[in-house]
Amino acid sequence: MDETTGSLLVVDDEENILAALRRTLRREPYTVLVANSGAEGLRILAERHVDVVVSDQRMPGMSGTDFLRSVKKAYPHTVRMVLSGYTELKSVTDAINEGAIYKFLTKPWDDDHLRANIAEAFRHKALADENRRLAHELALSNEQLACANESLKAHLAVTERELLIDGAALEVAREVVEALPLPVVGVDMDRLVVFANAEAERVLGAGGALLGMAYDEVLSPELQLLLGVGGTQVRSVRIGGQGFVARASEMGRDSRSIGRLLVLLPETSHAAR
Repeated sequence: MDETTGSLLVVDDEENILAALRRTLRREPYTVLVANSGAEGLRILAERHVDVVVSDQRMPGMSGTDFLRSVKKAYPHTVRMVLSGYTELKSVTDAINEGAIYKFLTKPWDDDHLRANIAEAFRHKALADENRRLAHELALSNEQLACANESLKAHLAVTERELLIDGAALEVAREVVEALPLPVVGVDMDRLVVFANAEAERVLGAGGALLGMAYDEVLSPELQLLLGVGGTQVRSVRIGGQGFVARASEMGRDSRSIGRLLVLLPETSHAAR
């Protein structure tokens, strides 16, 4: 690989060890940073992005496990390893169990083994970073989905209220028209009666049902002519010996209805108005 894929921090109080590690890792595709104490290692971590940390165990002032515990607390996404010739099993085991140490390597090291373990640490870091990224994206997607669901619920609630209001208004309008003492008939584009109030059935259907009938079967030729012409048409007609002013108009100006509406007003009522 030609491109640098990350940064490695090596911490050891012996300069010859740091120099040897630099030689061993000089051809690797990551940047190698060095520090000769835990304090200097923490300073570098505060200034630079570091993916993998390798520390000696026995150093003056701060042991490797104590240093790596501090690193875990401040930089939990780093991968941390100990490279030491001193196998203080209890302190190292405790640090491993706490999650402060990913792996323990011993001195003297085998160059190939060391490079392989560090490469594995970088792969482990890349996989963990990718998992965190995917988890973040999933959490964000879930949050966006939850917001969309709430918005949809609110929209459905508004729509439901509107439908209830429209339904109530329709029922009131139907009841009002049904109670009118005037014959009212609605026909669709197929010339079928789609609405007829009780007065229309009394006057035009002799008390029989008009709904669903073809209007040329139940209406006089004069009324058929009014309904067959577009726009608003008004004409005086006689039905059963009684005079009416018949008014036919288009439906759909204030609704999605399509067809014609016929209203019959007694001539006396029309004249008085």
